[in-house]
Amino acid sequence: MNIVFHDTNAGSFAEGFASLLDSPHRIDLLPDPMTSDAQRACYAEADAVLGVRFDAGLPQPPRLRLYQVVGAGYDQIDQSALPKAASLCNVFEHEHAIAEYTMAALLLHTINLPRADADLRRGAWTFWAGLDGNAHGELRGRTLGLLGYGHIGRETAIRARAFGMRIHVCNRSAPDMTGVDRAWGLDGLDDFMGSADFVLASLPLLPDTRGIVGASALAAMRAHAVILNVGRGGVIDEAALFAALSARRIGGAVIDTWYRYPEAAGRLSDPGSLPFHHLDNIVMTPHMSGWTTGTISRRQRTMADNINRLARGEALRNVVRPGVTA
Repeated sequence: MNIVFHDTNAGSFAEGFASLLDSPHRIDLLPDPMTSDAQRACYAEADAVLGVRFDAGLPQPPRLRLYQVVGAGYDQIDQSALPKAASLCNVFEHEHAIAEYTMAALLLHTINLPRADADLRRGAWTFWAGLDGNAHGELRGRTLGLLGYGHIGRETAIRARAFGMRIHVCNRSAPDMTGVDRAWGLDGLDDFMGSADFVLASLPLLPDTRGIVGASALAAMRAHAVILNVGRGGVIDEAALFAALSARRIGGAVIDTWYRYPEAAGRLSDPGSLPFHHLDNIVMTPHMSGWTTGTISRRQRTMADNINRLARGEALRNVVRPGVTA
């Protein structure tokens, strides 16, 4: 088969990929955008494409049998443009890393090691045991609200329960209540938002989730509560979030998924249309929560397994849309 890795993100998984395949196949790495006729012709000959974007402006590969998204989100895939015979699959394996990132963020907010270090370096013993009113917080007994209870939400809940936290869930479908203290549907979003000390948004970006966390949901949060976003930037309304942080109506934010991204790797770019970087009550990270060596290795093995299954004519994993053959 002809296998194409399309764009820099997908190319991150190319090294060593051939060694995970049961049979030899042709493997090509193509940039985005493709700048030559030879590159476009190579794409058009693909039996399988690994990438993050597909639309009608790309060369149409008539033999395509698998479009393998190299991440969980497939909102940049125009399914109507995919050949009908092509199955669309995604891949997870990032939930372990994101759960660790989330717990690190919660701990750093609650046990302010950077401040303690900075203050002690100038001789101030902030948080010193015995100083009246100087005790730092702890996670035990606090409530973590999980907006979305898929792979990420479930893995985070396991770790949060180990810290003695209560778990509240707001989800599109009824969750398994094992280890969950309270649950709401999306129609109960405001009540859910007001029930937690921390809210983790991990919803995918869909028509019914875009901007779902708006001014009303943010206004319902407790004054000390912190919102984290590791799902998709557009799930939280940008203007509403900036307004809530600017007015200090909530305790803060930790944002890893954004509203704007650089057009090319290494290019400098502000992550939104509003100056979040001027605020001191937000922690900003560059969509890094799930990007670990472990995630790359696990995803690589999972995607190679799908190529092997495709070659053998077996059922694929993580099918978003099955291919239809005449």
